Amino acid sequence: MQDPTKIRNIAIIAHVDHGKTTLVDGLLKQSHTFRDNQAEMNQDLIMDSGDQERERGITITAKVTAVQHGDYRINIIDTPGHADFSGEVERTLNMADGCLLIVDAQEGPMPQTKFVLSKALALGLKPIVIINKIDKEGRRLGAVEDELDNLFLELAVHEDQLHYPLYYAIGREGKAWKTVPENPAEPGDLDVIFAAIVNEVPAPAVEREKPFQMLINALAWDNFKGKYAIGRIARGQVKPGDTVTLCKKDGTMTKAKVDNVFMSRGLSRFEVASGVAGDIVQLTGIADVKIGETIADAEQPEALPVLEVEAPTLSIYLGPNTSPFKGLEGEFSTSRQIKERLDKEVETNVGLRVEEEGIGFKVSGRGELHLSVLIEYMRREGYEFEVGRPQVVTLQQDGKTMEPIEEVIIEVPDEHVGAVQMELGARRAALKEQFSATHGVTKLMYEMPTRTLLGMRNILLTNTKGTIIMNTLPQGYKEMGPALQQLRNGVLIAFETGISTPYALQNVEERGTCYIGPAEKVYAGQIIGLNTRSEDMEINVCRAKQLTNMRSKSSDGTVQLTPPTIFSLEQCLDFIENDELLEVTPKSLRLRKRELDPNKRKRLAKS
Repeated sequence: MQDPTKIRNIAIIAHVDHGKTTLVDGLLKQSHTFRDNQAEMNQDLIMDSGDQERERGITITAKVTAVQHGDYRINIIDTPGHADFSGEVERTLNMADGCLLIVDAQEGPMPQTKFVLSKALALGLKPIVIINKIDKEGRRLGAVEDELDNLFLELAVHEDQLHYPLYYAIGREGKAWKTVPENPAEPGDLDVIFAAIVNEVPAPAVEREKPFQMLINALAWDNFKGKYAIGRIARGQVKPGDTVTLCKKDGTMTKAKVDNVFMSRGLSRFEVASGVAGDIVQLTGIADVKIGETIADAEQPEALPVLEVEAPTLSIYLGPNTSPFKGLEGEFSTSRQIKERLDKEVETNVGLRVEEEGIGFKVSGRGELHLSVLIEYMRREGYEFEVGRPQVVTLQQDGKTMEPIEEVIIEVPDEHVGAVQMELGARRAALKEQFSATHGVTKLMYEMPTRTLLGMRNILLTNTKGTIIMNTLPQGYKEMGPALQQLRNGVLIAFETGISTPYALQNVEERGTCYIGPAEKVYAGQIIGLNTRSEDMEINVCRAKQLTNMRSKSSDGTVQLTPPTIFSLEQCLDFIENDELLEVTPKSLRLRKRELDPNKRKRLAKS
């Protein structure tokens, strides 16, 4: 049985792409968690196990792993760095006693650094700061240290948190130092980080002799053992075969029996004879458990405070596909199948809310990325459905409608500052600060409603030739402002169902930007391009060239078409307006009008 004084629970927190998961790779490899001949020893981003995590290069779900360092068992919680997945951060940080804050040596503390650090310090976690990527040519060590001092002065809950140990690292190479090395290329390891975790992070404060109690912070599932309830034991101990009480969120209590007790090591779990207070364990046999509920001693069932996460800020309509092509490309397309999938998602995705809305559902989350990741998961699993335009989730306070506000931090080359200011001015954003960040780059800080952010990222990427870096941070709520005018031009709409022809698409190119290529199946009401004017226009894209006996030199020439613009899922969500939908299938993303019949559409526009 593990001695609780030899347990260390630590969360790794940072902004996106500052090297959290890479540093965890180094800790796993150097603690000999894997054998020398295991594939993981030659793998990067070991903890990012999901397809989307590897493709997007971000951590989406918090992961719990553990390493053995001498006599010490170190439980490591790898958290997402993106504010859209802040529900993952909030539900897992209370399993930790300390945190490793990782900051890029060039970029310094960024918006999400501030967000996750504020959560960690509010929970009283002991911080250890690592300035990573010190081999970068553009490193600003002195300036970054000053920025960290200011950040801790702003966020610290008590004075002890202002005195934090500082280390320097190249996470990709698995090296760290107490002081800045004269030659970063010299051989090294992460021993100083292991020593800091053991010596600086307190052992869990536990009550080993009291009745068992544990808050569920995460769930896992497999075909062998079913559902795993994951959490840190607050007091007492648990063994296979123990009868426990499940304290539900609604106050009801049900008896259950623990089948197995597991712990983590690297990417795998192993069965143990018992779990003690302070350790992070995984219990099987409790099928009805949900995140935020308590598993307690059968004789003295006392519930811990229910885990609360911040409210969603964006919602979308998600329902069964109603287009003429419904059921042709997906395996699961009915409202019942979609509901079962969303119910399953809500169990583990604590930042998500689902409500029934007609034949479909209102799905609320923490941002466009949070919602688009869910849509992409469902799409890859064979689901076919349609989604509406993202809408902000408002609150009623003192008789006023309140909407979420975000701080927007933009870094852009000096020559594109005017284009950025023009776009944000049209969206009624308030400029809070503007200064020169590095040579030739300007940093702008705005405050604006979440509602006016929708669709902005793609426009700014286009206007700045892809050179913009944009981050957002939730800032609370303000009274709802006036509605924005439509900032996008009208669309080109297919007039009839059929197969597009090169001859007809020439006509589309003369009137705007084309979103489909030749020989594609389209239906009446589908959006096939963007108009150069503000109004919508219907075009027959299935019209073939009439053949005659007359021949002319010019008429027999081959058609030269510009390749169509292909949108990603996020770009589609940004593009659509309130009267439009996005049809999502495993094979296709189709933009369409909500009302496909042109006559009904015109009547709705007049009313």
